[in-house]
Amino acid sequence: MDLAPVIGIGGGFVVVIGANVMEGGNPMALLEPAPLLLVFGTTILISVAGGTIMDAKNIIGSLKRAFTGKVEPAAEMIPEVVSLAERARREGLLSLEESLGTIDDPFLVKGVTMAIDGTDPEELRDILEAEVYAKRLEDRQAAKFFGDAGAYAPTIGIIGTVMGLVHVLENLSAPDKLGHLIAAAFIATLWGVTSANVIWLPLSSRLKRLGELECSRMELAIEGIAAIQAGSNPRIIAQKLRSLLPSGQQPEVEAA
Repeated sequence: MDLAPVIGIGGGFVVVIGANVMEGGNPMALLEPAPLLLVFGTTILISVAGGTIMDAKNIIGSLKRAFTGKVEPAAEMIPEVVSLAERARREGLLSLEESLGTIDDPFLVKGVTMAIDGTDPEELRDILEAEVYAKRLEDRQAAKFFGDAGAYAPTIGIIGTVMGLVHVLENLSAPDKLGHLIAAAFIATLWGVTSANVIWLPLSSRLKRLGELECSRMELAIEGIAAIQAGSNPRIIAQKLRSLLPSGQQPEVEAA
């Protein structure tokens, strides 16, 4: 589990609440049921309206993935691909069938299996690249829901504040109630802006980043499988795969 979202979102709320306390505020005063229901309930519902029912069914899974998802660095796949290339060069492509059980990446297993089965290199690349494309679309839609929520929440908060101020104007004859009513009115805007920037938008960015890392790993696997099929030198394969990564992520791989 990657702790980045827990640290970031949890820490963000701690700072907001801490700042409120330092200014003499009471954190419990921020937990007004009506503004919370309005901001979070309406934001989620209208974000659902921006997609399909099928998209809505995937929200919980996307939320879970945002908090618990972890992608192994693409660089860690390079030694494994190089090892497969060395064995294929020594013993032939069919010998890789014995190595399938030791490979943890399902996408790499799928590609190597297709290569062993004699799939045409161009067809193999087309199939695997189509899977990467589908993965990108899936990740884009998952991130879109939370991005939409981040766009809607501040406006919903403003609607809540306007509703609260209308209620304030209805009670001008009771000055002793105005302070509480005005404060309650602005809590909606506070939660709208806070939820957008501390919850929804970070989760959207998180899902986009996880998708980028997964697709990068899949693309590296495609290049590795293609090179193995072509019978390339393992050392050349290692150099080629390293060149696909940002300089800070390139491992030192020695191939015989």
